[in-house]
Amino acid sequence: MFRVPLLVALSLVIAFGGGILFTRYALDASAGFGAIRLGAWEAFPALHTADADPYAKSHRARAGRLLFGTAEGLEFTASDDDARTRLSAACRYRISGQTPPARLWTLFPVAPDGKPLAVQEGRPTAINSWVVLRDSDSSFSITVSSDAAAGNWLALPPSGDFKLVLTLLDTPAAGSSGLIDLSMPKVEKIGCGYA
Repeated sequence: MFRVPLLVALSLVIAFGGGILFTRYALDASAGFGAIRLGAWEAFPALHTADADPYAKSHRARAGRLLFGTAEGLEFTASDDDARTRLSAACRYRISGQTPPARLWTLFPVAPDGKPLAVQEGRPTAINSWVVLRDSDSSFSITVSSDAAAGNWLALPPSGDFKLVLTLLDTPAAGSSGLIDLSMPKVEKIGCGYA
């Protein structure tokens, strides 16, 4: 007697529950389509425009993030180094070279989900173009590790994966169709543990 209503209720729970779970998975899996990859760095130029795809708009709305206008800035992320291995806080990395032209750029490490890393208080967790130490040719070298390093250094927690976020502000690259020709800094692993 209660078999048919129970089966209908169970079907509705599976349908709605599965739909919600798959939608959340789709929103967490991607920031949108149209990614460009330059070495270790990846960006979604259309993410900041009115022409962004529905997944990108949903991703942005769910995260509650305000994004830059088309010519205001461009955000690049790196989850892997140039050798295509996952970035791990147990290793040390060197970010070297130059960035594309920008009035200001910022670089900081975050957890894979985009949240801030739990780093010991007082350690540097971000660097920008105004404070970075440069070589005579205007290039820079930044060490990213859990152990302190001389010169430009970004601190990491003792373990766990992370990703790097490089944001170019007020850059002609944000509105350019020639993004593929940009020169991005290299992300090189220089050792793991005490090796």
